[in-house]
Amino acid sequence: MDGEVNIDFSNKMVEMKNIVKKYGDFVANDDISIKVHKGEIHALLGENGAGKSTLMNILYGLHQPTSGEIYINGEKIQENSPALSIEKGIGMVHQHFMLIPNFTVSENIILGMEPVRKWNQLDINKAKNDVSEISNKYGLRVDPNYKVQDISVGMQQRVEILKALYRGAEILILDEPTAVLTPQEINELIIIMKNLTKQGKSIILITHKLKEIKDAADFCTIIRKGKMIDTVNVKKVTSDELASKMVGREVSFEVEKKLQAPGNSVLKVSKLSAMNNRGIPALRELDLEVRSGEILGIAGIEGNGQSELVEVLTGLRKALSGSIKINGEEILNEIPKKIMKSGVSNIPEDRQRRGLVLDFSIAENIVLQNYEREPFSKTFVLNEQAIKSFSKELIKKFDIRPTNENIKVKALSGGNQQKVIIAREVTNDPDLLIATQPTRGLDVGAIEYVHKSLVNQRDKGKAVLLISLELDEIMSISDRIAVIYEGKIVDILDIAEANEDKLGLLMAGGKK
Repeated sequence: MDGEVNIDFSNKMVEMKNIVKKYGDFVANDDISIKVHKGEIHALLGENGAGKSTLMNILYGLHQPTSGEIYINGEKIQENSPALSIEKGIGMVHQHFMLIPNFTVSENIILGMEPVRKWNQLDINKAKNDVSEISNKYGLRVDPNYKVQDISVGMQQRVEILKALYRGAEILILDEPTAVLTPQEINELIIIMKNLTKQGKSIILITHKLKEIKDAADFCTIIRKGKMIDTVNVKKVTSDELASKMVGREVSFEVEKKLQAPGNSVLKVSKLSAMNNRGIPALRELDLEVRSGEILGIAGIEGNGQSELVEVLTGLRKALSGSIKINGEEILNEIPKKIMKSGVSNIPEDRQRRGLVLDFSIAENIVLQNYEREPFSKTFVLNEQAIKSFSKELIKKFDIRPTNENIKVKALSGGNQQKVIIAREVTNDPDLLIATQPTRGLDVGAIEYVHKSLVNQRDKGKAVLLISLELDEIMSISDRIAVIYEGKIVDILDIAEANEDKLGLLMAGGKK
């Protein structure tokens, strides 16, 4: 096998043999075996719900396998646990970070392993020095004095990595590490991962993003529906081959979209101004229009007012001034329920905080906005059979896994949680569909389906407002692209005249 020069094939850091994990009759992992060597970046590729995170939770000791064997540095592990895994040199960075927002970076990193002086007093200066030293050593560049709540998502991820390294991790498990990062942060993370392997660390990268596997990984194990499909040398396979192994069929990366003339104005935004959470202007007399039968994409670097715009449009943030009209009806600063009834559906940026009730079942979340209407209820009594039947139909149509409508959504993978939201919002038959990062955390098969769903809404004559940090996504399905910079739309381009250079210049505050 060919590998990078820093991979030591004589040194197996991790070996998992014939791992099976069952939850009742459901088989999450079905006879999976992987090996990871010193200095290697080994990707775990699979669709949402394929069993990737389950397998790594077993390695980290959060779950016990039904059967199979685990070896760390050649030593067989009998009864695994997170404490034992940390002791054996394994660190895990979870998809949803486990940091205390109002603690500083250094306080989060040392938590549970605090350096102390005489009389058991916390040595905060040593803690800061230790964090700075390890940060500089691995090129992570994090200020130990910042509070976690005041740093970007990308920086928070670095803090999670530093937490693991501070505890002596030689093997890092990164669970969907790029799901919430900007393109620039993704590039920085790949550089960090390669720097870590050059210093002898091993990394297991859980992902479904083919480009990142091609850019970062040495080897890749593909899992489909709980079964191991193959382990490949990344340099010897194409992205198309990886995609077909993952999904079990050929995947189209091109979005088919027929040309059509847009119709009447559905959303008309005029001179909209609003503040952010810190009392600083986030929207500055912003103008925007979305017409029926078109997808308008908003491109911009994160933090230029995209989140505040969606919050104002959906009634979650008060505007200072301006106008928002849906089909000619003024909805500025109306309550969310009235805005929803005026014909607006929303796929929110943060699925767990804004899109779902995590302790509710899939079925309950699917009918969350319509449970008081027929056929789901009559004279204040829920029609359980109608809810069940409708939910099963959407679960099948949107390929939500597991397929049991009674499972709580908090038990679903991030991508399947996203599918529940999309299923609900698209089937509400809106006049305007607002989609913010609609494919964040989804695999290529699901992305293909979501893009087709958005284009289908557009083809039905609906207006679609797409906000995404993925330029490829914006360019592949939009009819027009509006560029936002410092709270204003600085230009709107037809898709025929848009390219990455033009958009990049506008996103950075330049002019065409």
